[in-house]
Amino acid sequence: MTTKKHTNRLIHCSSPYLLQHAHNPVNWNPWGEEALRFSREQDKPILLSIGYSACHWCHVMEHESFENEEIAALMNEYFVNIKVDREERPELDAIYMNFVQMTTGSGGWPLTVFLTPDLTPFYGGTYFPPRDLQGRPGFERILQNIADLYRSRRRDIDKNRDEIVQRLQSSTQWIGEEVSLSEELLKRAYSQLRQQFDNRYGGFGSSPKFPSAMALSFLLRYYKRTGQKPALDMVTLSLDEMSRGGIFDQLGGGFHRYSVDDRWLVPHFEKMLYDNALLCRVYLEAYQVTGSPHYREVVENTLTYVQREMLAPDGGFYSSQDADTEGYEGRFYIWGKQEVVDILGIEDAKIFNDFFDVTTEGNFEGKNILNHRRELEAFSRSLGLSVTELKKRLDGFRNRVYRARKKRVRPAIDSKVLAAWNGMMLTAFAEAAFVLKHTPFLETALRNATFLFSKMVTKGKVWRSWKDGGALLNGYLEDYSLIIEGWLATFQASGEICWLRRAEELMRSQLELFWDEKASSFYFTSVDHERLLIRHREFMDNASPSGNSVSCLNLLRLSILLGKPDYRDRAKQMLSRMGDTLVSYPLAFGYWLQALDFLIGPTMEIAVVGEDPEREKLLNPLRQEFLPNKVLIVTDMVKPKLGMEIPLLEHKTTVDSQPAVYFCQNYTCREPLTKTSEVERFLRATDPDICVQ
Repeated sequence: MTTKKHTNRLIHCSSPYLLQHAHNPVNWNPWGEEALRFSREQDKPILLSIGYSACHWCHVMEHESFENEEIAALMNEYFVNIKVDREERPELDAIYMNFVQMTTGSGGWPLTVFLTPDLTPFYGGTYFPPRDLQGRPGFERILQNIADLYRSRRRDIDKNRDEIVQRLQSSTQWIGEEVSLSEELLKRAYSQLRQQFDNRYGGFGSSPKFPSAMALSFLLRYYKRTGQKPALDMVTLSLDEMSRGGIFDQLGGGFHRYSVDDRWLVPHFEKMLYDNALLCRVYLEAYQVTGSPHYREVVENTLTYVQREMLAPDGGFYSSQDADTEGYEGRFYIWGKQEVVDILGIEDAKIFNDFFDVTTEGNFEGKNILNHRRELEAFSRSLGLSVTELKKRLDGFRNRVYRARKKRVRPAIDSKVLAAWNGMMLTAFAEAAFVLKHTPFLETALRNATFLFSKMVTKGKVWRSWKDGGALLNGYLEDYSLIIEGWLATFQASGEICWLRRAEELMRSQLELFWDEKASSFYFTSVDHERLLIRHREFMDNASPSGNSVSCLNLLRLSILLGKPDYRDRAKQMLSRMGDTLVSYPLAFGYWLQALDFLIGPTMEIAVVGEDPEREKLLNPLRQEFLPNKVLIVTDMVKPKLGMEIPLLEHKTTVDSQPAVYFCQNYTCREPLTKTSEVERFLRATDPDICVQ
């Protein structure tokens, strides 16, 4: 057994990211009262370092600086050093990232911020090289300069405190003038997205390029609403190019974080749970709209990857997979041409390499990231094969290369389970289970929904993180809202009423703990959370949707399901107060725009009553049709008490003992339909006539 030369206080943490730094020579502390008190008592500034397990540049800075004995000695002498996992403590990351962005114009991870003992930031940045490099100040010099600054100009630092706090506080308000909510807002958002769209490779902007799944989902809704073909074309081009590029793992399934170029070829190789959840949902929706079997395959391959590699035995989903293996970014995923020949043989390797762009010179640092731009039909003709035969052979080649890859050193997995991210993946599994009629996906969704209820929610309060059998840290707004969304999706997919009841209970808790009546929005932290520099709100939909936008959609759905018009009123207030910001910057508010589309309506309220297997025939058309603004309830039979609890089920019965489908708006329903052909005909109607018969 090898004895480590150094061990610091992070050794007692559960976060894999913090444990990675537990043997640095730096005297790291986790965020907590002990370290903060020491800073106050010793009057030492805090060096706050924030990152996450799958972050490549976090690893680089650790190796270059935090493992360096000389640099560590400076850190230990002049600072109280605190290391934070941003995925566990997003509220700290948000506050101090905001400061760095305000003062430097950019942000990223690792995040490096210097604080006074009262937690006010006074200097910060992201990655710093250990020594001066190409005009970029070295970390060693920064440490010395900050220590001198704190000793010699402390009065100036303290003088700026109120201004800094005020700027941080005001930057999180993001409340505009109330506006009228209409289709015109959706049209303006669509126009903005068209201007920012990359008509060659799909997506928005140039490089680096992020998937922007939430904006693409809004465009599908806009196409559904208006029939504007360019909206659909933007989605399909983006989804096609991403699934062909290196950002998608062509062997194992699942998406990497983002692309460093504009054509989706070279990814930042970490795989994040939330990206895969959001992308599965938009590919699933595109499958419903287009019927493309390719989109269905992407969903199935991605969720199968999650089941295989990211699912804990207890039913929770792990957070991420690292970008690096053996100290090299992407090593697990890249190939040399001869490596493929050694696996497949010369003839089979020629087909594989031609299709997946594997060359002698390579497309990434002398190696190859698998991607494909060839159309199957043209490529099959050039080989004298049918498309079916070519696809079968490529699948076989891919499996053989995948089996060879499994023998490599695997990327590390961040095995903590985060409530919010699990809620997102739960929604993806539940929706896919319903649309694809996929029993294993439904089983996974039900296991995860049960895990969240039994392990991460206690007496109406959510825990943020779970690992090694224990839950810890107060839940944030996004944890509550995304679990609620996941439970509502599980209710729709399974028909089990308990998930609706649990979602309702959690929404009541959320309103008590987070709602701000004056601002018609939710705080990010609960009323009983640790007191920090500010209590901030989050509105922008960044890599994942904001807790406020998800809550807005949840309130709208629950309003219909539970007959609570006050929930709809709250959601309308939230959207109204967002002002023109939504449509001026649609890429940053994709989930909000989906909520606005739902609010404007029309919504479709659907109750399906009856027992299996006859009921399944009526459900099949509902699985196939893209109905983003539907509220669906599936139940065997309706007892009087259930009809009182869920107004949409009141007076709903089978018809002559046969299953029936009720289509309603505002609880006004048309005559029940009992034949599949009737349901299909109704859904095909361009303007369904929903009225009392």
